[in-house]
Amino acid sequence: MPSIEVNDLWVRYGDREAVRGVSLAVEPGRILCVLGRNGAGKTSTIEAIEGYRRIAKGTVRVLGLDPARQRREVVKKIGVMLQVGGIYPRMNPRQALDLYAGFYDDPVPVDELVKLAELGSAQKTPYRFLSGGEKQRLALALALVGRPDVLFLDEPTAGVDAAGKQQIRTAVADMARAGVAVLLTTHELNEAERLADSIAVIDEGRIIAEGTPTELRERFGKQTVVFRTASAIDVASFSQRLGLKVTDLGDNSYRLGEEAPPSIVGSITALLAEQRIDLVEMNAGRGSLEDVFLEITNGEA
Repeated sequence: MPSIEVNDLWVRYGDREAVRGVSLAVEPGRILCVLGRNGAGKTSTIEAIEGYRRIAKGTVRVLGLDPARQRREVVKKIGVMLQVGGIYPRMNPRQALDLYAGFYDDPVPVDELVKLAELGSAQKTPYRFLSGGEKQRLALALALVGRPDVLFLDEPTAGVDAAGKQQIRTAVADMARAGVAVLLTTHELNEAERLADSIAVIDEGRIIAEGTPTELRERFGKQTVVFRTASAIDVASFSQRLGLKVTDLGDNSYRLGEEAPPSIVGSITALLAEQRIDLVEMNAGRGSLEDVFLEITNGEA
């Protein structure tokens, strides 16, 4: 049975329909990422699944329970990571973790959480003085304190440096491997591509595309070629010789026009050799998840 199961979910604010017929499921041990522009309906969808938002129509089940009507049972089995706030500014991480641990019968030991979140040197620092990465790692630790079976993450790596992002990714992946179902939202598409087993794209309250990152790229991504040279090229001349538009990306990097055929790679290398320009790097394939997302939400796919 899916840990999260949503069928034909509708959420309304007065006459405005924020969520219109969303259906999705998350199996134990899987990570589903919900993507959408601001105002697309993803937050209303997540809040309805968590039981914080009244639904107009449809059904939501978390571990087989109705999160609105059976809230007492549900909150014991889920963890929620907020994007910002929720902690008293003068409270330090250890105090916050001690407080949250008191809400559960069998919490994860605080020392274990401090180690997991790598907050040892900051565990007695007031929340208001923590760095952005430390605040995010604390938020994740607070979501894990009750040993959840389902984990909701809202922008888990927002404002976090590269090292902090890697720590959070590792912790989330470990939870999934332990059988926890994870539902997350993010605006960082590189993070979605690295973390998610599957992705659902919401726009104007509906899911308009879903699948694995690879499936979405294969379905919606256009063939692109990006290359970098040791010295600058004449973009106009290259475009004319190749018969495709060449876009200057800066730093001696260039992108070919959409739907560049794989055979163009040979033409590029031959033209560079003819002009005695060294090729530093070349990547050919389907567009990135970011390219796919922009194309889908712009209504072009």
